Parts: sequence; C-alpha cells; structure tokens
Amino acid sequence: MDYKILSNVIVNRIKSALELVIHPDLTCAGPGRKMSDSLALLRDTIAYVQVRRVDTCLISLDQAKAFNMISHTYLIDVLSKMGFGEVSQRASTPALTGISGSTERRRMYLTISEFTILGFVSEIQKLFYPILAVVGVPANSMTIVILYRGKCGLSKCVTRYLVAMAAADLLVVITDLILRQIPIVHRLYFVREIPVCNIHAVLLYVATDCSVWFTVTFTFDRFVAICCQKLKTKYCTAKTAAVVLGAVTVLSCLKNIFWYFMYLPWYRFANTPWFCYVSVLVMISHLWGTLELLHSILTPCIPFVLILLLNALTIRHILLTSRVRRRLRDHSSEGIASDIEMERRRKSIILLLIISWNFILLWAVFVLFSIWNRLSYFVLDTFHLPAYMKEIGFMLQLLSCCTNTCIYAVTQNKFREQLKNVVKCPYLRIVKIIKW
Repeated sequence: MDYKILSNVIVNRIKSALELVIHPDLTCAGPGRKMSDSLALLRDTIAYVQVRRVDTCLISLDQAKAFNMISHTYLIDVLSKMGFGEVSQRASTPALTGISGSTERRRMYLTISEFTILGFVSEIQKLFYPILAVVGVPANSMTIVILYRGKCGLSKCVTRYLVAMAAADLLVVITDLILRQIPIVHRLYFVREIPVCNIHAVLLYVATDCSVWFTVTFTFDRFVAICCQKLKTKYCTAKTAAVVLGAVTVLSCLKNIFWYFMYLPWYRFANTPWFCYVSVLVMISHLWGTLELLHSILTPCIPFVLILLLNALTIRHILLTSRVRRRLRDHSSEGIASDIEMERRRKSIILLLIISWNFILLWAVFVLFSIWNRLSYFVLDTFHLPAYMKEIGFMLQLLSCCTNTCIYAVTQNKFREQLKNVVKCPYLRIVKIIKW
C-alpha cells in the first residue's frame, strides 16, 4: 500500500508535464484525453482503407502484465533522458523496485547506454561493411588466381584446400556482406521488392557452411600430415582433397535446402538470423525449431570445438617430436637431416595455426552470442549479453572471410612475390601501352 501512495504523489507532481513526455496517440489516463479518441481513430482508419481500397492488416496486441516485462533500469534511464531530476528518480526507484521481484529476470528492452553503443556500432558498420566489400572481393579473387597457378611452393593437396577456402570466403562476402548486411545497414528498401529471400538464404548458409567446414577439413588434413605418418601417404593427396571438398559441398547443400521451405521469399530489414519473413506455422512449429537448432550446432559450434581439439593434438605431437629430435641430436652428429625436415614442416605448421586461430578468434563472439541466445529460450538468462555484441560478432565473422590473403602474404614468401606481380601487372601493361 505504501508504494501506491508514493506513486500517486509522484504522478500528481509530474502531471503538469505529461503532455510533453507522453505521445499524443496514448490516450488512456492522460489530461484532456479519452479512450474514445483511440476508438474514433481506429474507426476512421478502417473507413479510409475501405474507401481507398488499400491492402491493410489490423493487428491487436494485448500483453499480459506488460509493465512487469520492462526493465526497471530502462525506466530509470528514460526518466533521466526526459529531464527528470535526481529527486524524482530517487522517489520513483522504490515504487518501481517494489512492484515485482521478477521484472529483472528477463530484460526485454535496451537500456539507454546499450542503445547509444548500438547506435555507434551501426554508424561504424555503415563505413566498415562497404570498405570490407571493396577489399574482400579483389583480395579473395587474387588469392584464388595466385594459388590456382601453383607457383607458391605448396603441395597440390594444400593448394586445393586453400583455393576452396578462398572461393567459399568470396561467396560469403557476396551473399552475406554485399547482398544482406549492406542493404540492412544502409536501408536499401528496394531490395524488399525482390522475392528471392528464401533462395538467397540457401546460398548464404551453404557458402557459410562451406567456408567453415573447409577450414575444418584443412585442419584435419594438416593434423594427419603431421601426426599420422602412416595415413599421410594415402590421405594427404590432391585426389582425396577433391573428394573431401566435393563431399562437404554436397552435404552443405543438402543440409541447408530446408531454408527454402522455411522462409518466405520476402526480405525483412532486421539483422537477425531470420532475415526473411516466415509464416506463423513456422514460428510455432517444434520441427522447424529443432532443425534450426541443429543448424546452429553444426555451424559453427561443432567446427569450433573440432578446430580447438585438432590444434591441441597437433601442438602436443609437435612438442613430443621436438623433444625426441633434440635428444637424438644430443647423441648423434647426423641430426642435420632431421633439422631440414623440421624446417620444411615449420611453414606448414605456422600456416595451419594462424588460419585456425584466426578463425577461432574472429568467430568467438558470434559463437558465444549464438549459444547464449539459444539457451535463453530454454532457461531464464541470469547474465545479459548486450545487443551490440551480436553486431560486433557479425562484423568479426565477416572480417574472417577477408584475412586469409594477408595471412598467406605474411607467412608464404612465394605467395607474396606472386601477389606483387599480380598487383603490378595492370600498371606495367598501362606503361607499355603509353610507351608504345
């Protein structure tokens, strides 16, 4: 009863300012406003659309205990944003916190600080995504050309894996970055008139799965080459690489075909996993929910664990063999060949670890948010992840599709030389034409 008296006191004090802070469409319990105003507006709207023959959908929402679903922290921040002083905020705090102890268990709305950071991240995305697209498309294209020529001193098996990874990254840049993220960030509304969203979703998820699982297969190939010498001669071949890459591509296509039937062909401008419209039956279906959950587990959760496990086993094997080689060199003067062999394998190991850990670090935020987001549907979340973490996860995930070229240039001398030649080639031809 005490908080009701206190709330009435606060209402009477701020009643004179209600017209300034409450939207005119909110007609309930406002000074000079009546519920009948909303009914009249609804009646006039229906009459207008009937006369004008406008396609309209009328939705009525009635949230049970809506006030208890709003974060109290959010309400306090709103009071501050609206210009209410500290006295009013302190007076409102006990009334708000005394209403329901379960209000803070699920935070349904953003606080003012989170909303500010999210807006700042969105402004960064407007510049970051176009730059990433301008860099990512030519970088991956040049990587494919350079590696396909086979002049980088890498085996055919490794070359095929790296070419496939670059091609998959290029498709992710096109289907996800250019055709999805940039239209959402820059609000290119004409895209909504193109009814191909379900097809786009299939291509996007196939490209993403291929990019992720090609990294896993490459990691496994290098694990076999380093740790399993008996299996190396049979598995680490160009033919086996082609079969593995082909199998991964086919399985990715079969795995993601369900998106075509799950999504509707129309885009919705929201940076969420569901960037296409879906029917009501899909939203409430346990079958579709299970398929989507399995999709999230297969990509990227399982690849994330597999890459960590394979790298741990590879590093463990390297440490053990290094100790054995060191002991052999201590007892024999003919250990030079072993050092040469280790030097040959050193670049391959460095390339493997950098590619793998680049994937792990840049996908870590996205994986963390995906796991938390899925668990929040089954249990009450006691730890709140800010909404801007999702956007940062998307940015880092897309950045991972454009960094392999830099990795090859840093770790592979011959690739760096070929890259210089490819970059210089157009300028040299222009100079020749001018001289001619």
